[in-house]
Amino acid sequence: MPEKISLYNTMSRKIDVIEPVDGNMVKMYCCGPTVYNYAHIGNLRTYIYEDLLARTIRAAGYQLKHVMNITDVGHLTSDADTGDDKMLIAAEREKLAVLDLARKYERVFFEHTAALGLNRPDVVARATEHIDDMIAFVKKLEEKGYAYVANGNVYFDTAKFPEYGKLSGQDRSELRHGARVEQDSSKRNPSDFVLWFTTSKFGNQVLQWDSPWGRGYPGWHIECSTMAMKYLGERVDIHCGGIDHIPVHHENEIAQSEAYLGHKWVNNWIHMAFLQMKDGKMSKSKGDFLTVDSLKDKGYKPEHYKYFCLTSHYRTSANFTFEALDAAKNSYESLIAKIKEYKRIVADNDATNAELEKSYIRDFDAFMFNDLKSPQSLAVVWDALKNNDLPAKSKLNFLLHVDSIFGLSLVNAINAKEEQMEITDEIAEIIKQRLAARANKDWAMSDKLRDELATRGIGIKDMPNGEYQVFAVNK
Repeated sequence: MPEKISLYNTMSRKIDVIEPVDGNMVKMYCCGPTVYNYAHIGNLRTYIYEDLLARTIRAAGYQLKHVMNITDVGHLTSDADTGDDKMLIAAEREKLAVLDLARKYERVFFEHTAALGLNRPDVVARATEHIDDMIAFVKKLEEKGYAYVANGNVYFDTAKFPEYGKLSGQDRSELRHGARVEQDSSKRNPSDFVLWFTTSKFGNQVLQWDSPWGRGYPGWHIECSTMAMKYLGERVDIHCGGIDHIPVHHENEIAQSEAYLGHKWVNNWIHMAFLQMKDGKMSKSKGDFLTVDSLKDKGYKPEHYKYFCLTSHYRTSANFTFEALDAAKNSYESLIAKIKEYKRIVADNDATNAELEKSYIRDFDAFMFNDLKSPQSLAVVWDALKNNDLPAKSKLNFLLHVDSIFGLSLVNAINAKEEQMEITDEIAEIIKQRLAARANKDWAMSDKLRDELATRGIGIKDMPNGEYQVFAVNK
């Protein structure tokens, strides 16, 4: 039987045990990127935690079907049907066709998530490839009396869905989506939202399709409901996204989906907190956001940023500074150095302590299975590595398990072969001199010669009985 996993459910406002509706199969939907620009590291923090959740679910013994959408049409700069079309503005800026722009940034998105060690979802669904499904969805809502046509657009009537606002705790009568901008006079209620546009301020909208209401394009919210149902069925175990999706996008998804189905749609709503900068949440609109590539340009590996993310809980906003990233970098590189050290020891000592190894795995998993407590699980890792009663081979075995959930490329370090070293006559002479210094207890000269070897890319480890091992090191 799988282990139980508990997560904080935004809907119930408490930590709930995940109980799949379909045996041991967990059905999870995650809101994916709008592919009009690079995903910044704040965006990627959410996807890191969603991958962490997916890995944890599988580690607990469940099967998982993980679905994520790609928004390549219909997303305005405001969740509330106002603002500019993100895709259209970016296409004009870069002088690309809209779909060419979308494919460019979709490709880069998956390059960056792969660099971060994130597994690709089981299903990646593009909005533009599911237009007929969305039209059928809207038609059914219209037939059931939840949708109305005004000025050529099809709107969802939130007054017909009394539970609107139940996720965020807002009263529908008090909601004023887009209150600071010009209101859409075609709406019956301020909280109503567009299911299908045939009339909008974008007269040059490139991506349009024929529909029963005229030629147009879908609203943003309808795509997630449509594709989640297409690939996961009428009941979803987990729906993930950033906390910014709670008050509008996810409220709208719930309303249209439960109106369509006539029953509860999602059992567990999981939301990830923001990455904070000195001047607030990282945002593309500011134009100074950081990406995986810009971190690489500054000398950081993607794993350094991922380690930084794991040091904070997914429901807690993290403050990003380069000092904090440097600390994560140092910790990660120390971890890799320890792996290399253990590998050299294991060559001479294959002993294990199976019980203690299993104990650390249980402790690590216990924190992950209880609301993805990655900081506490990291503490278990370092506690295990400091324990002299846990043999090197057991430590490597434990780290393999850790990596199956954290995805920090530790397995690559564990399986990597030692670099081939050329022991020249000059290096052999330095080693010989160092052995003589140690025999004479001239520790200062021994250390000096060891440092000299290191500058030439050679590390040396002293063994019992005057023996030693040499290995490659970074200069």
